[in-house]
Amino acid sequence: MAQLLLLRGGIMIDDSEIDVSAVRAQGAGGQNVNKVSSAVHLRFDVHKSSLPEMWKRALLATPDHRITKDGVIIIKAQVHRSQELNRADAVARLGAFIEQRTTPQRRRVATRPTLGSKRRRLEGKVQRGETKKLRGKVEE
Repeated sequence: MAQLLLLRGGIMIDDSEIDVSAVRAQGAGGQNVNKVSSAVHLRFDVHKSSLPEMWKRALLATPDHRITKDGVIIIKAQVHRSQELNRADAVARLGAFIEQRTTPQRRRVATRPTLGSKRRRLEGKVQRGETKKLRGKVEE
């Protein structure tokens, strides 16, 4: 089955670039857990992929436990009971991972506090000061 993973900017990842292998799922036992390989290991080699060089550098610079030293992204999917659904989930998670790591961060525009917020902050400070002043010793 030839699937394509469509990313931002019209960039597509061909199914041949993604290595999917079936493994047995972890966790508590059930009727099929020890017999059926329904979990999926997805491997995506960033170096050999058709991604733009800028995206490859961004992915390889990401400190994430799912990226090996060799530049291979490994995703394990075992949420669903069927291998097909786990495969689709792993491919979707790969797409989300790549999108998140390659989207440029918007620069924060520095703003100043409004006049109202300054006044409210100072009024709160005065009120707290008055409260603390009342905690003093009572003179008779």
